[in-house]
Amino acid sequence: MLSEHQLEELQERARHIRGHIIRMLAAAKSGHPGGSLSSADLLTYLYLYKMKIDPKNPKLAERDRFILSKGHCAPVLYAALAEKGFFDVAEITTLRKFHSNLQGHPDMKKTPGVDMSSGSLGQGLSVSNGIALSAKLDHKSYRIYVLMGDGELEEGQVWEAAMTSAHYKLDNVTAFVDHNHLQIDGKIEDVKSLTSPGERFKAFGWHVIEINGNDIAAIDKAVEEAETIKGKPTMIIMNTIKGKGVSFMENQAGWHGVAPKPEEAEQALKELGLSTNQ
Repeated sequence: MLSEHQLEELQERARHIRGHIIRMLAAAKSGHPGGSLSSADLLTYLYLYKMKIDPKNPKLAERDRFILSKGHCAPVLYAALAEKGFFDVAEITTLRKFHSNLQGHPDMKKTPGVDMSSGSLGQGLSVSNGIALSAKLDHKSYRIYVLMGDGELEEGQVWEAAMTSAHYKLDNVTAFVDHNHLQIDGKIEDVKSLTSPGERFKAFGWHVIEINGNDIAAIDKAVEEAETIKGKPTMIIMNTIKGKGVSFMENQAGWHGVAPKPEEAEQALKELGLSTNQ
């Protein structure tokens, strides 16, 4: 359980991770701010507190694995990796540039700390199942964390994978849905309603926890609960705010995949209490 001091430190680090997201997208002039900002608290918690990982040994065999299934939100992953020390923070401004290690979607062959190349929505949970099965067969104790978007749950492969996770009793898998209720075309409810995603996963045999996904203390409590569940995978439905932390981006579908202009980036960083410099 997080101490008060640890919680305060993670909240501060999450603020800086949001700042990194804004800076890199402004430099690239393209990318996805909305879903990156909404999931910043989760990645702050996992990378800077929870996961057993080593920046000096990115391929550590016993490391915990993280799969960003919604690969278009690579900026939040890169920001977390930089904060953890997998590469220099200054490198974030090379996002989407030719020859950069930080491409528009995560590339496990180019970027230190990335466990899966992702981008085609719906595939992350399937890959997580494979890694989890491997861990079981090898009697390894590492855990697999996978983050999906709520719009991504419209993909059929997600539900095939959900059946597989439960069938093989993959209790070493903890999945998260960034349930910010918006996707590129508008509200989830209008595009293809998800009505009670938690109940759906329960019907597929999962242990389900629903939380405020922008509350790091709530994330910590849910992840610790997941570790106690035996014989079934855990799904944590995170109710979040798309564009969290930047007032003019919050709950706006238009900021799904549009980078801030220089003046917008300056305003966003000011709201976060950060400077335009690193």
